[in-house]
Amino acid sequence: MGTVTAAAAISLAAAAASSPSGRRLRRGPVFVRCSSSAADERQALFSRIAPVYDQLNDVLSLGQHRTWKRICVSWSRAKRGDRVLDLCCGSGDLAFLLSQKVGLDGEVMAVDFSRQQLQNAADRQEQRWKLCYKNIKWIEGDALDLPFTGCYFDAVTVGYGLRNVVDKSKAMQEIFRVLKPGSVQVSRLFQHCYSGYGLTEEYKYLKSSIAQYFTGEELEKLAKEAGFSVAKHYELGGGFMGNLVATR
Repeated sequence: MGTVTAAAAISLAAAAASSPSGRRLRRGPVFVRCSSSAADERQALFSRIAPVYDQLNDVLSLGQHRTWKRICVSWSRAKRGDRVLDLCCGSGDLAFLLSQKVGLDGEVMAVDFSRQQLQNAADRQEQRWKLCYKNIKWIEGDALDLPFTGCYFDAVTVGYGLRNVVDKSKAMQEIFRVLKPGSVQVSRLFQHCYSGYGLTEEYKYLKSSIAQYFTGEELEKLAKEAGFSVAKHYELGGGFMGNLVATR
């Protein structure tokens, strides 16, 4: 779903530490239950599909999602030293890309309502270890009640999570609230209908959520109603994907 550029974020979790020998100590996600308003059924669904989430993205996008994610991060305008939020972070692809953008002087807050997705992301962080990844904090939280003060982030990214939020208008308002004036949001969505992969019941929901999702014009309207001064939806991959770019 999307990316947003904004202000600085509150540091809710300590940065990953290193041992005296220079080897990084294993540090899992910080599970901060920010609100109980997230839909429990959706939370459970994404926990169930967490083990195959990355493979599904590869299969369903023919690997193109990796390029789209780089575009998303680029359009967020995140730069060295920024504090950024990756909302509905899933297994962490955007958070890892943002980490490299902002460097050790910056911070990446990666928020998701699925504890299993966050654990997978933390495991990937351990396996792929780069020095800059020390700036990532994995946080269990609610997109409708973000645990950050206003105008805190220099950038916010949202992969495909907005369509799964119970109240999309409230989520957009929260994104607007935590962004600095002049910052940019980029929201991304697969238009493709998911299916199969041994998760029939789970993908009945995902297929339905995509079919009922907003059009580009509706997303632009949603962003403007939340307070963004400019909002523009761009199609990618022949309409297979879409990016919403909104400026506060």
